[in-house]
Amino acid sequence: MKVLVLNCGSSSLKYQLIDMETEGVLAKGLCERIGIDGSVLTHKVPGKDDYVVEKAMPNHEVAVKMVMDVLVDPDKGVISDTKEIAAVGHRVLHGGTVYSDSIVVNEDVKKVIKDCIPLGPLHNPANLMGIEACEAAMPGTPNVAVFDTAFGMGMEESAYLYAIPYKYYEKYGIRRYGFHGTSHKFVSGEIIKFANLPEGHRKVIVCHLGNGASISASIDGKCVDTSMGLTPLEGLIMGTRSGDVDPAVVQFLANNEKLTVDEVLNILNKESGILGLSEVSSDFRDVEKAEAEGNHKAAVANAAYRHRVIKYIGAYVAAMNGVDAIAFTAGVGENDASVRKLVCEGLSYLGVKIDDAKNNGPRGVAAQISTDDSAVKVYVYPTNEELAIARETLALVK
Repeated sequence: MKVLVLNCGSSSLKYQLIDMETEGVLAKGLCERIGIDGSVLTHKVPGKDDYVVEKAMPNHEVAVKMVMDVLVDPDKGVISDTKEIAAVGHRVLHGGTVYSDSIVVNEDVKKVIKDCIPLGPLHNPANLMGIEACEAAMPGTPNVAVFDTAFGMGMEESAYLYAIPYKYYEKYGIRRYGFHGTSHKFVSGEIIKFANLPEGHRKVIVCHLGNGASISASIDGKCVDTSMGLTPLEGLIMGTRSGDVDPAVVQFLANNEKLTVDEVLNILNKESGILGLSEVSSDFRDVEKAEAEGNHKAAVANAAYRHRVIKYIGAYVAAMNGVDAIAFTAGVGENDASVRKLVCEGLSYLGVKIDDAKNNGPRGVAAQISTDDSAVKVYVYPTNEELAIARETLALVK
């Protein structure tokens, strides 16, 4: 059975076609600049040269049609007919309080995705466009919505409720949802298997560290807490997001800089984080280079980033009354050995010991990076959201 996985952004579309018998990727690609001049499709098939085509993509429906065409192309494709695609799995950012699990799309599901646009204004509209484009291109093929908030929906009320009047939760669904949920669910589940964690010792902390970053705590694969909140702004310091700030900062900046609330939130989302602190870049590689060259602000930005990660790990150890495994994943987590080492040095009170040779080993591969006598085992585990979405899709349609 073959499953197509789509991740639609406002002007982009990522895709993978996966053979679920082997869980191997048959083809993957990216449509960029949808609705913008200079649209381009990059299509990759293992063992073949990349295929790049520049062609106008005024909307997601045209982009999806181009993806279908290249998948069945006699030279560039990997299937003879789109009927070979058993189902399409879609990454959907927000399902609000209505959906806590993946679900086969129907009209009600689409309505909920639309109703949740205020909670996910950048992503939900594009996610819905991707679903409707697939419905038009492949009538009768099941579409499955895999919600990025699903993992966080497993939290208890004591973890997800904000201490504001309860009526606002009832009226607007204001609560902590958590994001990167598909990644956290995948990695936490895989670590239990990879580390062969026994029953009663499956307290896992996953550090999804990239330009967007979050940390989760789970027991037996069920979310106990996660750092992002109503939106992806809460929690860790990120590439351009501030993470946790005193809410009064919004009022203070609005009053003193003569800004609207929306303008302040734009600053917190797009001009803050590592970029705002360092005044160098939102790319961690650039900021680390600047620190090495003696840039004080870059050094402070990197230290603040690590401090926040260490603080959240410590909080989640307390929330679970212990931890059995800590996993690093995503762009920074999988590839930056220095960040992993410096974070773990701040966890020596837990008995964490890092094996430098293992930590500095091959990038982006699953590995234990702690010593054998480390009281808490530490791992690198590459995330694979596309495979996680495909598995969820297969489970609902097979």
